[in-house]
Amino acid sequence: MTTATPKSKAAKAVKTHKSLTIDVKSADITEIDTPALVVNLFRGVKKPGGATGAVDQALGGLITDLIKDGEIKGGAGETTLIHTLGKIKPSRVLVVGLGPQDKFDSQVVRRVSAEVVRFLRRKGISKATTIAHGAGIGGLDPQASGQAIAEGAHLGLYKFGIYLTKEDNSTNEFEKLTVVEQDKDRAMAIAAGVKLGSTSAQASIIARNMVNEPANHMTPSRMAEAAQKVASEQGLGIEIMDNVHMKEMGMGAFMGVAQGTNEPAKLIILRYDGDPANPENNLGLIGKGITFDTGGISLKPPGGMEAMKGDMAGGASVIAAMQIIGQNKPKINVLAVIAATENMPGASAQRPGDVVRAMNGKTIEVINTDAEGRLVLADALCYAREQGITRLVDVATLTGAMVTTLGKACTGVMGNDDTLVQQIIDAGKKTGEKFWELPMFDEYKDLIKSDVADMKNTGGRQAGSITAALLLAEFVDGAAWVHLDIAGTSTSDRASGYLVKGATGVPVRTLAQLATDLAEAGAPKKSKSKTKAK
Repeated sequence: MTTATPKSKAAKAVKTHKSLTIDVKSADITEIDTPALVVNLFRGVKKPGGATGAVDQALGGLITDLIKDGEIKGGAGETTLIHTLGKIKPSRVLVVGLGPQDKFDSQVVRRVSAEVVRFLRRKGISKATTIAHGAGIGGLDPQASGQAIAEGAHLGLYKFGIYLTKEDNSTNEFEKLTVVEQDKDRAMAIAAGVKLGSTSAQASIIARNMVNEPANHMTPSRMAEAAQKVASEQGLGIEIMDNVHMKEMGMGAFMGVAQGTNEPAKLIILRYDGDPANPENNLGLIGKGITFDTGGISLKPPGGMEAMKGDMAGGASVIAAMQIIGQNKPKINVLAVIAATENMPGASAQRPGDVVRAMNGKTIEVINTDAEGRLVLADALCYAREQGITRLVDVATLTGAMVTTLGKACTGVMGNDDTLVQQIIDAGKKTGEKFWELPMFDEYKDLIKSDVADMKNTGGRQAGSITAALLLAEFVDGAAWVHLDIAGTSTSDRASGYLVKGATGVPVRTLAQLATDLAEAGAPKKSKSKTKAK
């Protein structure tokens, strides 16, 4: 076991991009000297009120006139740029649509804030001032508005380009956003929200960067380095187990996957002790860290295989969530376990038909070596239970079947505990990350019955996501447990709102929110585990 790994050289960016700064001011918006002032409008409003109304009045009713002409409709994400020509101090006013008021929430603010900063960046504008969307007429809590603005702006501006050898001069960097609110108490609440939002967004960016890295750079050892950095910055405990130690601990399922590659596997363990006097008040976050997945001997088709560098997104999200947890310091003990290895078809790779034995002694027949994620998670779950964790959440890009089932709109959820499942879903409602529960009826277990072992690692095409989860359920040893299949939601095919093309960082913010919610709820009470799915 080691506590650190040697540092490797990272690729150098041609240009070091300045990070976004967000501050909050209490001032009269029409008197702020800024290149662009962002105001908003709900769909269907004929004459704006609040801060937008004040700007409209200062501009002689220009916004109202544009509404009458049909140029401004208030549709969600709609942007209209107005040059003020010296009528007020801001050089430009950007009117952004919020959509219908009855559908307005923090998620709208995140999406709108992202679209706004990208729009301004395309226009070559590097600084702007915005009102706190929804914190007035919209009825949104000022702190929630500030948090959503910060999350949307940081995540919406994200770019991954460290391997580009030519500078992209098509856009400037957007460097500073000022949120203005005349009421000082509300301004303080907005500032608190901005701080929280910046923390969570920057952690999500850690996960995005890890997932976007090519597999020859983001190896298991580099994942361990990323975890070490988080641990050092946040004062977390960390252990990094190597192959020898994991073999000694009987992690045969994990080691079966790792035996086909020359890259050393790593079991990365992060500890946050937020309530040391109550060890039973705990949460385990378990992440799949397959840094490249060829499928092993059951080789994947070559088309699109390059995307398999992102098969460690679950592990990346767990590491990044620990960054937020370390900063926000909820009163709960959190153990993160990330099983990191490549799945390669090397000379020593496991074969279809092999039988492996997990840490808890249960045996698994390997039918398909491309169903490897559940094998590494099995041992990671066993380890967490051995450490006394009683609430477990595992995160994995586990099955292509999940993409077929739910697409990219939401993450699939399965579990054995109604309360914990609902707590995940509720946390997602706060962060804007969507989850949908799938059933785990006993009838599905027949699909993973084996003639030669306790179970087999795949049940075929039928209910592929569910049978994968049912295998994991064999290794939670009575703990409350939830499985998150992020195969669809870990990446985005295009820019939309605060998501950009590539890695999304889902579900970093939800995992951190869950830890906060559980801490606020206090030590766990015995909840009724499921006897059948709803």
